[in-house]
Amino acid sequence: MDKLQWIQNKMRDREQLLRQCNIWRSFGKKIVFTNGCFDILHHGHLHLVAAAANLGNVLVVGINSDASVKRLKGEDRPINHEQERMFQMASLLCTDAVC
Repeated sequence: MDKLQWIQNKMRDREQLLRQCNIWRSFGKKIVFTNGCFDILHHGHLHLVAAAANLGNVLVVGINSDASVKRLKGEDRPINHEQERMFQMASLLCTDAVC
C-alpha cells in the first residue's frame, strides 16, 4: 500500500470508525481515545498523541469540527480546515484512526 493510501485509510467517518472499533475489540485490543482542535500542529500536540498511544493498543483521535474550533479559538480560526487537520493527524505513526 502506498503511503498516501495508508494515511487516507485512517480517516474514518463515525460509522466506519464504529465498525472498526468493534473489530479491534473482538481481538481484545484496548482502544484509547483523545480529541482536540489540532489547528496548528505543534510539539505539545505530538507529545499528547504519543503519550495517549502508550496507554493502549489502538489510538483513535477525534478532530474538532471547523465550527467548534471557531467557537473555541475565535472568528479567524481554524487556520487549517477539518480535512487538513485530519490528514495531518492520520499521517502520524502512533494514530490508528482519525474521525
